[in-house]
Amino acid sequence: MRKLVGIIALAIATPAAAGAAAAPSPDGLWLNPHHSVAVETAACGDRLCGRIVWANGEAESDAREAGVTNLVGTTLMQDYRPDGTGRWEGTVFVPDMHHSFASIIDQVTPVSLRVRGCILGGLVCSRRRGRGSRRCPVAERWQGRIASLRRIAERYRGWILGGVAVLLLAVALAALDRLTHEVRLADVKAAVAALPPERIALAVGFTALSYLALTFYDVIALTIIGRPLPWRTAATASFTSYTLSHNLGLALLTGGSARYRVYTAAGLDGPDVARIVGLAGATFWIGVFAVTGVALATHEGALVVPGLALGEGMTHALGVVIVVAIAAAFVATLIHRKPIRLLGMTIPLPGPRQFLAQLAIAAADLSCASAALFVLMPSAAPALLPAFVLAYALGIVASVVTHVPGGIGVFEAVVVAVLPGDKAVLLAALVVYRVVYYLAPLVLGILLLALHEGRRQRHAARFLTGIEAAVESVAPTMLAAAAFGGGALLLLSGALPAEHGRLRDLAHVLPLPFIEASHLAASVVGTLLLLLAPGLYRRLDGANLAARILLVAGAVFSLAKGFDYEEAIVCLVIAGLLQWTRAAFYRRTALTQIPVSGGWLVSIATVFAAAMWAGFFAFRHVPYSDDLWWRVALRGGDAPRFLRASLISGILLGAAVTWRLLAPARALPEAAAPDPERLAQALDHAERSDAMLALTGDKRFFWSDDGRAFAMYAVAGDSWAVMGDPVGPQDAWPELLWQLREAAHRVQARLLLYEVSGAVLDLAIGMGLEIVKFGEEAVIDLAEFDLETPRLRSVRKATRALDRKGLSFRIVPAAAQGCIIDELQAVSDAWLAAKGQREKRFSLGRFDRDYLSRFDIAVAMLDGRVVAFANIWATANRGEASFDLMRHSDDAPSGTMDFLFVHLALWAKARGYRRFSLGMAPLSGIADRRLAPAWARLAAFAFRHGERLYGFRGLRAYKDKFAPRWEPRYVAGPSGIGLLLALRDVTRLIGDRNPASAATSVPPIASTRVAYGLALVPAAA
Repeated sequence: MRKLVGIIALAIATPAAAGAAAAPSPDGLWLNPHHSVAVETAACGDRLCGRIVWANGEAESDAREAGVTNLVGTTLMQDYRPDGTGRWEGTVFVPDMHHSFASIIDQVTPVSLRVRGCILGGLVCSRRRGRGSRRCPVAERWQGRIASLRRIAERYRGWILGGVAVLLLAVALAALDRLTHEVRLADVKAAVAALPPERIALAVGFTALSYLALTFYDVIALTIIGRPLPWRTAATASFTSYTLSHNLGLALLTGGSARYRVYTAAGLDGPDVARIVGLAGATFWIGVFAVTGVALATHEGALVVPGLALGEGMTHALGVVIVVAIAAAFVATLIHRKPIRLLGMTIPLPGPRQFLAQLAIAAADLSCASAALFVLMPSAAPALLPAFVLAYALGIVASVVTHVPGGIGVFEAVVVAVLPGDKAVLLAALVVYRVVYYLAPLVLGILLLALHEGRRQRHAARFLTGIEAAVESVAPTMLAAAAFGGGALLLLSGALPAEHGRLRDLAHVLPLPFIEASHLAASVVGTLLLLLAPGLYRRLDGANLAARILLVAGAVFSLAKGFDYEEAIVCLVIAGLLQWTRAAFYRRTALTQIPVSGGWLVSIATVFAAAMWAGFFAFRHVPYSDDLWWRVALRGGDAPRFLRASLISGILLGAAVTWRLLAPARALPEAAAPDPERLAQALDHAERSDAMLALTGDKRFFWSDDGRAFAMYAVAGDSWAVMGDPVGPQDAWPELLWQLREAAHRVQARLLLYEVSGAVLDLAIGMGLEIVKFGEEAVIDLAEFDLETPRLRSVRKATRALDRKGLSFRIVPAAAQGCIIDELQAVSDAWLAAKGQREKRFSLGRFDRDYLSRFDIAVAMLDGRVVAFANIWATANRGEASFDLMRHSDDAPSGTMDFLFVHLALWAKARGYRRFSLGMAPLSGIADRRLAPAWARLAAFAFRHGERLYGFRGLRAYKDKFAPRWEPRYVAGPSGIGLLLALRDVTRLIGDRNPASAATSVPPIASTRVAYGLALVPAAA
């Protein structure tokens, strides 16, 4: 519709005949701005109407695409009447919408009309006059609000999703509380104590079989992508991934990163790991949907879960639909055998046998996992099995969909709601199941990995291969989970009543105030351990030391608050493991610089909410009164201790969240404006003209110790992006880049070297960075540049044709820009509007008067006015010349930019420059071979098929007309996911209108270029 509205719009129109509108009336024949549609306006009674009497082929073709068969003859303007102020009010008919909308006609001049129209009450409006356009105020306000909301949503996306997860957790806990309102803690304890040991042993056995089946998720995925690995490698990746994601949630952050570390150590790359994660997830969901479908189809009676009630017929129908969908997926594997491409990535599909294997393994996993819970319910009869399987499957689905870490509260609420029977027995079975299926495997994994890591550090000379390197990389993540679990244990212990026998004996040794203080202190320690876990995940040495101290303190307080020696043992074991593996925590930073993401805070909030729920569940029989807060006693003092500990922990967590929201940005090196003389001296040594990006005002500068060289960089998210090669003598580069890497490492930032040349590669490899080819730069050797050569035939022809038309080339010295800067601004604004773009940053300059005042400007002029321009970058040693901004007006003759670049190259050659750069062709020159790395295949695919997004091939082809030499440019950064995150941050940085990292303004510096006068001078001057 938008295209058709553009065709029929009379935003600015002129009479078809010169003398058609001498009187101030809109009667006559009018053309739209593109002269593609003619509308005849005439009186219809006492009103004015208009119909289309002619349209060119393109307009009629576009109209047919919009569903309008006959554009000519359509009445567009209906019932217009004068309003007494020189304007006409009526309606405009939009054919493909079959609706009329209010509009107003202004006759601006005898030969110009302006039509304004608002659609849907002003929410979609257009108003055009001349060549510019602007939206009506209502739309501007709404679009501004929507844009602001989008920016806020993007900036706080993690926090928003975290808030939704916490809200869903609260709903689940409220539902669980309602479902168990008649259950008491003593009933649950009695049910747990009554569980026969053989049933717990069966649960352990089924848990082991389930985790064994989980390892084959990865084995099948590796087979499908054609990268099989030994089973023990796949088992390590699967076991560490699932034990982390089952307990902490944050599947991509914890489980996904664990898989990535294991598989990259085994020789796979990032896209391969992404395929494995996707295929393993598909296997899981195939099994879940298959089991759920069969369970729904065979379920007897209505299905009732919190917030949902389905009749028996609807339940059976839903089950049949799911089963049919699974069958259809199997049939699809028989028909479609070729891999699919998604976002440039080739994703192989399973064959029929592999699909059936996925289904069988997923069903085995879910059967064993559900059996581990089923055997913990002594009263469960075989007849209850279908309902039980359904309840289990729905609980798993609800846990995954809500993103609540570990599904705490959500899984329990669904299972308790669906299954009949004694709620106390069911709740006891769920508690034991949490320990057996979730916590026990996590503890086992932590112990094995920590012991392996400790042994490796004590035999560091031994070469790490395969599984050993994988274990080394995963150990800190598992220990972060262990510390997190230790904190959760202390919080939960503080919420539950103490063992009165132990407490009574302890009172003979310690005074009551000390016991009370120890109870509070243990909860505070638990809260602090939760907050320190992200630091351990990032391998911070300070977090390791603080966690060890807190764990020892937690052990002491556990003994002092109720002689809880079980908790003390757990705390001491975790502290010992952290001590044993302390060398793995090598990053040095202040604890106040630990970044706590929204995902971690959701996990922390989940643990705190679960502990609070457990406390209120345990003390629901205690009537509340204000006196409870101040009651101090051995007997009857459990509920007051819980309230006080919860309050202190809640205040501490609230303070931590507030601090994260309101704290200033992470400490960065000082960003004072550089000394003009020192900056000019460094630029004098620049070999590449893009060193002039140092003058854009959106960079920080990191100087070498001797002040001879600098690297310009900007901060985006957790990334420090260095633009181009360092500037200054090359002998100062190594120490400069190493110091910059160490500075970024101290603040836990990712270092990315962006668009660097081959001169930096050796240094980047020595710094441990991963090298990726980013594209190629087109460089003209000016000594050999001659328009008469056959390769330049097309640009020679276009340039000479424009010479004959009167197009001229001029140089405007920097000192004389004031006389044309307004004209340049108009050309720039028109170019941005025509392209639908906005100014970029970081890797490009922008139209900024202060920035442009530092450079000479090359302009193309026609009939005494500027139709195109480019600012000139030139190195002081005349090694390279180039340009930054290159913009033209809408009415510039075709080939104007070719004309400008040719004359600019000839101008640079005449003044002794050796090279002329035409800039980058991103993703160009990257080989797409079968054995090439995945990033190269992805980049080559984007280069071939990404024309709609960027025009990669077109840009390369355009610059190839000038017969350049193509030189490779690279990106160097952290390996794996870190590189992708850094590139994402740079992309946001380039497109950001107001980057927070733009920390310096560059003062004027003395120009080292030759001035060519103070007025417009011809190119030959």
